[in-house]
Amino acid sequence: MNSDWDAAYERELKNFKENGAPGEIWFGEESMTRLIRWIEKQKIPLDSSVLDIGTGNGVLLVELAKSGYTNLTGVDYSLPAVQLSKSIMEKEGLPHIKLQVEDILNPSDALSDFQVCIDKGTFDAISLNPDNAAQKRKQYVNSLHRVLKPGGFFIITSCNWTKEELLKEFKEAGFHLLEELPTPTFCFGGRTGNSVTALVFQQKL
Repeated sequence: MNSDWDAAYERELKNFKENGAPGEIWFGEESMTRLIRWIEKQKIPLDSSVLDIGTGNGVLLVELAKSGYTNLTGVDYSLPAVQLSKSIMEKEGLPHIKLQVEDILNPSDALSDFQVCIDKGTFDAISLNPDNAAQKRKQYVNSLHRVLKPGGFFIITSCNWTKEELLKEFKEAGFHLLEELPTPTFCFGGRTGNSVTALVFQQKL
């Protein structure tokens, strides 16, 4: 599975070097804007430590930096993804953003004490892993406890999990649901639903 992501980000890195295009924004710009607005609304200090889990091309970190946030870290287990995000930060003039290769299921000791952790699709990708996905989800939750400080915020956007399913995964593990962020709705057969779920949890003190 890693090799699939590596190949995808190698293509995006090549495309960025040739055309300057940063690549795909997961869940779209609107989703990213809503997420940043929520952080701003909470008046979270601009120097608070923020971790982007599965940062990919790092575009979310660029937008957070443009909004004034200064203590930003992005991790991804794909080396080409980190190389791509570093190239984008260089182009944007944002050398203070920390980017590193990390497996969130086995985080290093350097990843700790974050005030905000953001996941846009990484938990989804882990959940689709054919090799013992249930165990990997547990590992993810355990890792989240390690990297997020007590009382810290965890913001997750998912297209594979409903609100109820995410609540089951995280609430039982000591995360309190603070808010559900609005996401685009669709109507089919007279019923309205959401194809994307975005939730904000707070780790219990």
